Amino acid sequence: MPSRTHQFYAIAFVENLPLRGLTAHYPEARVSPHELYFPLDEGAGVYIYPFGAMVFHNVPQQRRDFELTRLEQAHPGLRTQIVREDYSLTEDPDSVVGLTNGNLRVDKLTTARAGVVALTVAQSAAMEYYEQVVESLFARTGKMVERMEARGSVPFRTRPLVRFIGEAIMNRNEVLSVLHLLDKPDATWEDSAMDRIYDDLRTEFDLADRYAALELKLRSVQEALELVVDVARDRRLLLLEVAVAILILVEILIPLFHISLTALP
Repeated sequence: MPSRTHQFYAIAFVENLPLRGLTAHYPEARVSPHELYFPLDEGAGVYIYPFGAMVFHNVPQQRRDFELTRLEQAHPGLRTQIVREDYSLTEDPDSVVGLTNGNLRVDKLTTARAGVVALTVAQSAAMEYYEQVVESLFARTGKMVERMEARGSVPFRTRPLVRFIGEAIMNRNEVLSVLHLLDKPDATWEDSAMDRIYDDLRTEFDLADRYAALELKLRSVQEALELVVDVARDRRLLLLEVAVAILILVEILIPLFHISLTALP
């Protein structure tokens, strides 16, 4: 059997994809809690993941476009795909499973092994989307802290600040909720070669370090927002204390004013 190159092409979306809700549109698919998969002709296949990624295995461009349109019809409101990632590997009966110069080589690409590769490529594409989200949060938080440093305080109007904090918390929770992206798939426990494939690809895509960087930036964003909130709270407390002091002063001055009026001839 001659060697063969397999191409995996991943697309990540903004939205998560409810697999159970898609089953009616993909009657030929095999569905599990972690993926929806359906085969195509000549060893090709399509994978859909709940964290908002779709992977094509040996699928030509025209058929990819068709399947994307099909997914958009099955999930109305799906926003334009935002991240694309591709990866190729070589299947060669004479090869030993492993990476060579960044190229994965396997002796045999079974359906289960192809699923492990597809999942890892999907994880990398989804990770890139969250990297963009967190980088945007990180940059906006940095600008907010710079303005606070330049002005010595936060803006008096706190509604935009509260909205931004709400957005930051929502994005942070969304990123943390996909921690399972780095979980090792169950199939790797059944095949030592698949376990090696997953570990090699996870290293190739630098998934662990990228997630650690995400967590670090999220922690920095959280600490900066806590600082801004503390400053805003202190400012509002100061204003409240000033208002209370003014009211007390007014209460003292009013009787004195009345006394002075009655003392006039």
